[in-house]
Amino acid sequence: MASFGALDYGIVAIVLIISAAIGIYYRLTGGKQQTTKEYLLADRQMSILPVAFSLMTSFMSAVTLLGVSMENYQYGTMFVLINISYVLSTPAAAYLILPVFYRLKTASVYEYLELRFGYATRLCASLAFTIQMTLYMGIVLYAPALALEAVTGLNQNFSVVVVGVVCTFYATLGGMKAVLITDIFQSLLMFVSVFSVIICATIKAGSWGEIWRVAGEGGRLQFLDFSVDPTVRHTWWTQIIGGMATYLSLYGVNQTQVQRLLSARNLKSSQASLWWNLPILIPLSFSTCFSGLCIYYFYKDCDPLLEGRISSRDQLMPLFVVDTMGGIPGLSGLFVAGIFSASLSTISSAISSLAAVTVEDYLKPLLLWKTNKPLNESKSTWFSKFFNLIYGAACIGLAFLAGSLTGVLQAALSIFGIVGGPLLGLFTLGMYFTFVNQKGAITGLITSLAFCFWIGFGQPRPTPKTLEFSTEGCSASPPTSHVSDIFTPFAATAAAEAEEPHYFYLYRISYMWYSVIGFLVTLFMGLVCSWLYAKLGWDSNAHIYTDSTCTTIKYDLFVPPLARRLRNRQVPVVVVTGTSSEIGGGSATPSTVEDDAPLPKSDTGATELSMNELDGSQKGEDVTNVAKDATGGGGEVIVQNGSKHAAATA
Repeated sequence: MASFGALDYGIVAIVLIISAAIGIYYRLTGGKQQTTKEYLLADRQMSILPVAFSLMTSFMSAVTLLGVSMENYQYGTMFVLINISYVLSTPAAAYLILPVFYRLKTASVYEYLELRFGYATRLCASLAFTIQMTLYMGIVLYAPALALEAVTGLNQNFSVVVVGVVCTFYATLGGMKAVLITDIFQSLLMFVSVFSVIICATIKAGSWGEIWRVAGEGGRLQFLDFSVDPTVRHTWWTQIIGGMATYLSLYGVNQTQVQRLLSARNLKSSQASLWWNLPILIPLSFSTCFSGLCIYYFYKDCDPLLEGRISSRDQLMPLFVVDTMGGIPGLSGLFVAGIFSASLSTISSAISSLAAVTVEDYLKPLLLWKTNKPLNESKSTWFSKFFNLIYGAACIGLAFLAGSLTGVLQAALSIFGIVGGPLLGLFTLGMYFTFVNQKGAITGLITSLAFCFWIGFGQPRPTPKTLEFSTEGCSASPPTSHVSDIFTPFAATAAAEAEEPHYFYLYRISYMWYSVIGFLVTLFMGLVCSWLYAKLGWDSNAHIYTDSTCTTIKYDLFVPPLARRLRNRQVPVVVVTGTSSEIGGGSATPSTVEDDAPLPKSDTGATELSMNELDGSQKGEDVTNVAKDATGGGGEVIVQNGSKHAAATA
């Protein structure tokens, strides 16, 4: 085990001080975080680049950096194909889902669910998100600290407290602006950490080609598995279809990511941020995957886990840094700073999103119900800062409890994928189907969550089968090793067993299908139950219509293509009635005149405007212009006179 020198501590301290200073700067400048719009949404004035970087850093946590490199070392390169799904999914997130949220101008994405279905749906979804992210924060903080302590000797408690306090400090003081700007700085350090591994391995190997050759000889290069068997861990279909569901559940409907997108200046900037996120996310993903092959090159003849040097392969990357760069002052500190940065960015993002959800989804509706008065702006901002502190403290507390709650740890890491699919299905029901009602949507969500938890955590289940490892180059016989109970989403035990037929089939399904299964179950149950409840008269969608006859729908609640069709189908109509002298005095100039054409009736959503109801000044105006105002600037105007009427476009 290498010691952490003074220079290493100094580098980590500088990174933490810079992060904290950014929070102080944004607390003392601009609007000084006095409104919820500035505090939670950065005043909706952020440019494209900070939002794009923040989207990446929120997605790539320290657990991901350590876990993906281990994934390629232990299971091969099939995982890298998930990057294809990122490209395929971005248009759907940018042009279908994002415009719906952007029109709402709200700090919580779950407010959409109240407008579309009702408060009960909003509450169910936000509770699932809160539990998911609260548990995940503790793991993101604890797992890297454990790995670093085991290999570098950096005290675990020190790591947990320092990272937790610093990210809570700058997120609470500086709000979303501080979080976004620190994410840029921290993302650069994440790249430095990964590239330091690649560069060092390349120097030792002589070239990238040598690393690639050794990886091929060791069976690590796997790109052509097209198996349709859902129990195969990684295939083209799991990575593309499963990856698309996972990506959309995060970048489409997850509060953490959407809150960043809503901080952009306008919808076009927000959509551009999603696209610019790809040239940042994909290179880091490829680099992290390749770093796993670099680590394999170094340990190809003596696996550190089998040798007994580490207790989990999650510790491979820190061990590699110690073995290859430990003698160079400051490099270990630079690597740890990068891992800390990955934790800081993810936790600060989670804290900010949880504070927004708590204030917008729980506190405001509760106080409105109790006092019949909305929460004012200053109090909303104060409560947002208060809950930032609360969730920061909760994150540190959960990290300290992590060592004894091993079962919860594994569950908390898996829940991140299991909850996303059902929530994506819930938003899809609301945005794509006009007939789906609240009871049907909640039934679909709860059924899907229960099913996903069952197949995700049911026991007994087979251990993933790893590739082969060697101990031929080890200096001595390897002692018995113990695999850590702390798992990343891609971790597994060293002594992997082949899948046996007695395992229940659903427990053998690849974890990459969980989001897809959750999405489909929510969709199917939501559609069927909504139809059934409507037929039985148990629920309706009357609240999404603007009239009592349910003919004029609030089309802004749906994805743009559907919203356009609904808007065109229900163009507002104004029927102007009066005598020929009254109409003639109004100087209306109809575009067409029809004999005995059927007149629109007021109970279909048309507005009937009698000439007798107009005052003198209005009667002197063009009737078409008066009607145009009544339709809000668009729609059809029908000027009626006895058995004849004229239709004019307003």
